[in-house]
Amino acid sequence: MTVIDLRSDTVTQPSAGMLYAMARAPLGDDVYGEDPTVNRLEAFLAERLGFAAGMFVPTGTMSNLLALMAHCGRGEEYIVGQQAHTYKYEGGGAAVLGSIQPQPLEVQADGSLDLNQVLAAIKPDDFHFARTRLLALENTMQGKVLPQAYLAAARKLCDEQGLALHLDGARLYNAAVKLGVDAREITRHFDSVSVCLSKGLGAPIGSVLCGSEALIGKARRLRKMVGGGMRQAGMLAAAGLYALEHQVERLADDHANAQFLAEGLRGLGYVVEPVQTNMVYVQVDERAEALKGFCAERGIKLSAAPRLRMVTHMDVSRAQIEQVVTAFAEFSRR
Repeated sequence: MTVIDLRSDTVTQPSAGMLYAMARAPLGDDVYGEDPTVNRLEAFLAERLGFAAGMFVPTGTMSNLLALMAHCGRGEEYIVGQQAHTYKYEGGGAAVLGSIQPQPLEVQADGSLDLNQVLAAIKPDDFHFARTRLLALENTMQGKVLPQAYLAAARKLCDEQGLALHLDGARLYNAAVKLGVDAREITRHFDSVSVCLSKGLGAPIGSVLCGSEALIGKARRLRKMVGGGMRQAGMLAAAGLYALEHQVERLADDHANAQFLAEGLRGLGYVVEPVQTNMVYVQVDERAEALKGFCAERGIKLSAAPRLRMVTHMDVSRAQIEQVVTAFAEFSRR
């Protein structure tokens, strides 16, 4: 039985072309700055996104952590969404390892933070308060793309208030493909950006943090502190380069498959949230565990949650999406 895994877009396997690129990558010791493939990846993505420098790290969690720690000192603060990965899903790393205070705000329906609430959350220059240093946004946010006009307004607010602006761009390229723009049109608003290579882009591991020479220099020292220095990492970097060079445009296929899945489930009477990219959120309520087990028997892997998230990716075809819709139909008839 072929498994259809919709839990995340992190579950993909390297393609034949990617494996070939990994096998032939020239290598060196990256801690010494001598891995030519890592250096090429860092320079390639930094230039593409409009930054002076980049740094390859094992995970998006580490990339975001290093960005927060490079922007904020001990006892300082970043403003972030309640549902943002940098706040909710990274083990409290900024607080535990960086002594950085998060100031979480409710995320709006479109994935943004209300900029009036952001403004109100900025602390006065008073020793009673942590200094507010950074606004951290996420794009896409639960599959939703932040509008370009909103990013420009966020940039303006940060400039006026003396804040830096960081982007968790784990799915940056999903946002760019959805908007039909070069990714640089998104990242030009930010002081730093973290790009994940192992989600929709299909690499087996790795993220790149991009920013100024000074910021990346500080983050590189911090990377060593948290154990993120790798040696002959060029094989992994080669996978990321292959993904960026060959697997960006095809994200539109994942978006189309997500729309197809959403339409199929709506046709069965399920309540499905509007779909923009590769994430489908459907209300299954108390049936979540039963649905997960039912689908597992048919080779379909799902998470179990009342608000069920399903994520399309390069290892799920249109025909397999049809199988998923059929399984939901059978479950509904039980």
